[in-house]
Amino acid sequence: MLTLSTLDLLLAINEGKLIEEIILTLLSTPQLIIFFEKFPRLKHALLKDLPEWRKRLQQRIKETIIPASLNEEFQLYQQVQTLDTINFYQKLPNIIEKFQQLESPFASEADILSKTLSEHTASGQILFIQRWHLSLILQATTFNNALLEQEREQLLAEIQKQLNLSGNLDPIFDLNDHSSGRLWDMSKGQLHLTSHNTQLFTLYADFLRNQPELEKLAQLLGRSQTAKSIPEESPILEPVTRFERVPDTTPELINGIRQSDDILRLLPTEMAMLDVEELEYEFYRRLVEKKLLSYRLQGDDWQPKTTLKPITHHHNEKQPRGPFIVCVDTSGSMGGFNEQCSKAFCLALMRIALADNRHCHIMLFSTELIHYDLTSPDGLTQSIHFLGQTFKGGTDLASCLNAAVEKMKENIWKDADAVVISDFIAQRLPDTLIHQIKNLQQHQQHRFHAVSLSHYGKPGIMRIFDHIWRFDTGLTSRLQRRWRN
Repeated sequence: MLTLSTLDLLLAINEGKLIEEIILTLLSTPQLIIFFEKFPRLKHALLKDLPEWRKRLQQRIKETIIPASLNEEFQLYQQVQTLDTINFYQKLPNIIEKFQQLESPFASEADILSKTLSEHTASGQILFIQRWHLSLILQATTFNNALLEQEREQLLAEIQKQLNLSGNLDPIFDLNDHSSGRLWDMSKGQLHLTSHNTQLFTLYADFLRNQPELEKLAQLLGRSQTAKSIPEESPILEPVTRFERVPDTTPELINGIRQSDDILRLLPTEMAMLDVEELEYEFYRRLVEKKLLSYRLQGDDWQPKTTLKPITHHHNEKQPRGPFIVCVDTSGSMGGFNEQCSKAFCLALMRIALADNRHCHIMLFSTELIHYDLTSPDGLTQSIHFLGQTFKGGTDLASCLNAAVEKMKENIWKDADAVVISDFIAQRLPDTLIHQIKNLQQHQQHRFHAVSLSHYGKPGIMRIFDHIWRFDTGLTSRLQRRWRN
């Protein structure tokens, strides 16, 4: 059996043009136009899927088998093309009968043509085959359009579900075009999620808006970078110009006494010899010999001098913004308001990660570790599961930091920022773990941040962190923040 793609090729049907027409029809759907006006950034993200849509439609055409009747008619068409004029007219009644058996759309027109070709000429044979060829093209094109229309309806239904999901979440994650693009990609495989499922995002986004200090803290942590000066010696000699002082006779300042014949700068004692007749000849003798005492005037001349030398350049390089590995304390003391703050803070970090093309991995620790990758293809589902968690249990900070240290040794987590959200009411960390953390900080540019939700945290534990970000969740602090807001 022939595939539709093969039939199109044999009949010289332009599949690409048919696919482009279907895509243009899809993009001009009123539902999409209205949505694009409301969410222009998502339109930009959706248009990036055009190559994938074309590939999907082309694959569908390539895999589709044409109907048996059309396949049999096309084979008959190929056989008839090889017949000479005499054999063609001899077999023409059988061909007409075959059309009727196959219920071909060309049957009635073929019957009319056969009655008008009474002279059995070669030109009549060519006309019949040409009209038959046009009928086959029309049948193949109709079948193409029906198939592509079916695909368009299915694709439109998928896009509408994806648009509904992305539209509900866009106000929460709409930081820039990149953020919208990643949100669109993450929503592709999450079509089972509904507005009811995503209410947790809205709930914690509202909570974050009511705690602007917490959101500001997340922004500061996400942008925290330190610059370092890196020397870079050039292997090529570069010209360097500097000014040097060169002695010059330009009269500027008195710089001593000398013997000369400079009449204008003679000392008064020398001029006095002209008033004494016995010394007048002595004056002229010394003048001729340039031995008269005169003032010496001299200036300084600064001239540029260029030399070649190797140059050491220093430039400030910002440390890279790596992935987030967020360790969240889910012990009993972190319940209630602390739990809300922790989840809202993680949502803020997820927004930053989507906007900056960074990974965001969550590890919940109490007596065991639970992992969530919020920026993976199914990150939206994992985020909902995380936000729906209940905080209760013990505190095993050491095991969580051990897992974070092991993860940082993987290439994908190079330059990662570890963020620990806790009240830091925990046991002392092992010395071996502290040594590993110090090694990562000093030699591999990893940064460890502590987000402390209590002023009762143990200073000995927090001493290992590069930065300590404090957000006191005590009743007094909460009332003070509400009053300020």
